[in-house]
Amino acid sequence: SMASPALLMRVVASAYSVAEKAATIVRNVMSAGDLGIVEKAGPNDLQTKADRLVQMSICASLARKFPKLTIIGEEELPNGDVSEDLIEDGHCEEILKKPCPTQYTGIKEEELVIWVDPLDGTKEYTEGLLDHVTVLIGIAYGGKAIAGVINQPYYNYEAGANAVLGRTIWGVLGMGAFGFQLTEAPAGKHIVVTTRSHSSALVNECITALNPDHVIRVGGAGNKIIQLIEGKASAYVFASPGCKKWDTCAPEAILHAVGGKITDIRGNSFQYNKEVKHMNSAGVLATLRNYDYYASRIPNTVKESLVP
Repeated sequence: SMASPALLMRVVASAYSVAEKAATIVRNVMSAGDLGIVEKAGPNDLQTKADRLVQMSICASLARKFPKLTIIGEEELPNGDVSEDLIEDGHCEEILKKPCPTQYTGIKEEELVIWVDPLDGTKEYTEGLLDHVTVLIGIAYGGKAIAGVINQPYYNYEAGANAVLGRTIWGVLGMGAFGFQLTEAPAGKHIVVTTRSHSSALVNECITALNPDHVIRVGGAGNKIIQLIEGKASAYVFASPGCKKWDTCAPEAILHAVGGKITDIRGNSFQYNKEVKHMNSAGVLATLRNYDYYASRIPNTVKESLVP
């Protein structure tokens, strides 16, 4: 008989179904009309009923199946019983059928750290920019992002009534990434994707120094990485502290699984062990290809302004 699937593949297969459940919650909250918006640190740092319900759903569902995982979510929520209708028990069979990369076959539950952003692009969600929104479940081992799931609840939402709404992208290092068509940005074009609602003098100074042909301003780190892997942008540049580990873990795993690269603005890789500080205080630089081209053009004044 076949050996049972490696733990990592079981966690990814469950995270896939958990992310699909999350997308349903995100859409249901929006269609019910009461977003329950709370300001956290200010008007650009919002939390909605969807952020709260989705985090409860993801964390409780994964913790029930894999009780020894460390799960770190963006929202600070009270500890209490999570209602059964938020629990997702399913898994993606297709993922379980794939062989686990050999370097990960021996992983134990307690060695994994799961970084959860229940609703990445909350501000855009509240403003109706629904295609910016993602649900992020990142899986880290030995401090490295090794697998990730990104769900876009509103993928295709402008394609008409008969279009299938939403999609789930997933990837594992050493295996690849799935659920989208990998595309490179047009050769010789320098298209930079950056923040929409967290701009600053430093953010803009950095982008100007890159002399891009075009700048795309969108919400959500998950959304920006999707711009890279679908060839809509050639670099994701954010010279500011705002981004956190739950924003980058899942996208990093997917980007690295297809040969891309993400670091802070100074070129340091991100660490995802459970003791690490949550803020990516030296910003983000990511590309699918040609990382060195962009890294070499980040001004020293910008690097010196951002302390890891």
